[in-house]
Amino acid sequence: MTTHPTLPDLRFGMIGSAAGIATSHLKALTQLPGASIVGMADVAVERGEARAREVGCPFFADYRAMLDTVRPDVAVICAPHPFHAALAIDCLEAGAHVLVEKPLAVSVSEADAMIAAADRAGRLLAVCFQQRFRPVVEHARALIESGAIGDIVRVLCVEPWFRTQFYYDSAAWRGTWRGEGGGVLMNQGPHPLDLLCHLVGAPAKVWGWVRTQGHAIECEDVAHALLEYPNGAPGYIYFSTVEAGSERRMEIVGDRSALVIVFDHLTIHRFATPLSEYRATVREMWGQPQIHTETLHLPGDGGGHLAVYLDLAQSIAEGRRPRCDARQARMSLELANAVILSGVTGQAVSLPLDGQAYDALLDDLKSGRRTL
Repeated sequence: MTTHPTLPDLRFGMIGSAAGIATSHLKALTQLPGASIVGMADVAVERGEARAREVGCPFFADYRAMLDTVRPDVAVICAPHPFHAALAIDCLEAGAHVLVEKPLAVSVSEADAMIAAADRAGRLLAVCFQQRFRPVVEHARALIESGAIGDIVRVLCVEPWFRTQFYYDSAAWRGTWRGEGGGVLMNQGPHPLDLLCHLVGAPAKVWGWVRTQGHAIECEDVAHALLEYPNGAPGYIYFSTVEAGSERRMEIVGDRSALVIVFDHLTIHRFATPLSEYRATVREMWGQPQIHTETLHLPGDGGGHLAVYLDLAQSIAEGRRPRCDARQARMSLELANAVILSGVTGQAVSLPLDGQAYDALLDDLKSGRRTL
């Protein structure tokens, strides 16, 4: 493979290489200029060895042996997310940069420990939130950053991801507090939660509702929450694996414009007069601001992993943080934790989240002392 002149040659080691999601990472790495896969590790030895043979790299049943033997520049973590914190900290302390699959961790306290380890080691900690690179998301973010939509008035994020009971029964860790640390919020929800936080930031207060409504699992298969943003604007999020037949959509209404994202379509409603100004000055009983609407079709690859790897490689070369660094990824994890904490306790939760309170609740859920 021809090395790109602006990218460094990087040696990658993969932990959790037997996981299904590892194939997406391997595909991206074959397309990344200057990349070589120097080792794989997994506790599922048979599947892991087979994949390593396909790639042509050494396999290790113990990831620590891989770190000691091949000393990769970057460690890619595809193991289940309850193991992310311990694995990432070990990799960082071994001198590797780390790219971890979503979500960053199970709790904000784990995320904070990972971030602190990266700072101590002087290494990058990136998270695979590849949907940030979708053209529709990049265009929406550019509009928001330019001030084109003005102050936030309201946000909405609705994400139904229908799943069968067979899906949950296919692996013992699915839908369990010990195996996933949550249900729809920790499996299907991280990408849309990240996009919401990426576009408008984190809310200041959360009123959550979580239920196990349609599946025989421990964790929530439906979650929704009311949000309050720092400027007082309201928001609403809804995630479900019991519902089909409706579109996933995100709405961001501002004082100057409103954005609607549905798959790879971005609809922009531009107000000829800002809502705040129109409300205060127009002398009409039923007046409505003039609205100019356009819908852009911005297709892409759905947020492929290659974009994450290219950005990470460029970040290493330029000595900057990646676009999906752990501090950014922490926002959506904190929001997911807040929805669960509020939903179980029945109390509103203010951000920053009380990490100790959430850890205590998660311990109770794992042990069965509390249930949904």
